[in-house]
Amino acid sequence: MKETEKRWLTVLKIALPLCLSYIPIGLACGILLHAAGFNTILAGLVSVLVFSGGAQFLIASMLTIHSPILSIVTMLFFLELRYALLGASLSQYIRGTSRKFLYIFAASLNDENYAVNYLKFATDKEWKPKDALMVEHYSLLFWTMSNVVGSLIGAGLKINLSIVEFALTSLFIYMIVMQLKNYLTILISVLSGILAIIFMTLFQSTMGLVVATLLASFVGFLIEHEVVKKGKRSKLLNTIKPRASRHTISRKSKVSEES
Repeated sequence: MKETEKRWLTVLKIALPLCLSYIPIGLACGILLHAAGFNTILAGLVSVLVFSGGAQFLIASMLTIHSPILSIVTMLFFLELRYALLGASLSQYIRGTSRKFLYIFAASLNDENYAVNYLKFATDKEWKPKDALMVEHYSLLFWTMSNVVGSLIGAGLKINLSIVEFALTSLFIYMIVMQLKNYLTILISVLSGILAIIFMTLFQSTMGLVVATLLASFVGFLIEHEVVKKGKRSKLLNTIKPRASRHTISRKSKVSEES
């Protein structure tokens, strides 16, 4: 019993920095969800079922501008489609687990706990699927509680809905700035903005954002592939080479497993 308690406490210490970082964003998300019409119960339910800051900010923002449900669902689908790739990259570490475990693990996966678990799986031989699931549940707990508290705070505040409309834009600007560590990211960010303007003008709806996102992502994938393949032979490609790509991370994890 003591070993079990020690293990959950060890995992909690590893996940705690992530969990604490959720508190301010979760509070803000809960406040915005309340402003968009969600009561405290619904805000908590959405936090558990969706468990994605970007998706929940998107829901709040699009509801306040009375976007069609089809547009919201479509945007959410493409926004969350990345989890198929994240889950696939973790599949090598959770083989042999039950189908029930996989369902629960997939339901509580998000970008941040994925990063923690992938790093631990790749560098720590003692890291088990149950440890990874605990990280997910700790982060889900902190996120949900922050959203619920934020919703309660929102009930006592009067918020101008124009702020809610800009919240998602602010969130993604922050996310872009935090990732501006190489020229490739800057290039794709600028390309995404240009494509968004073009397709929003053509489609006259949020579907233009979906098309722009898919095209920019595809271009980024092709460029990264060429950089990894020909970067050493081309000075131009080498200047935009990211410090770490999906190939370098995959190679490091294989080396760690062999050692």
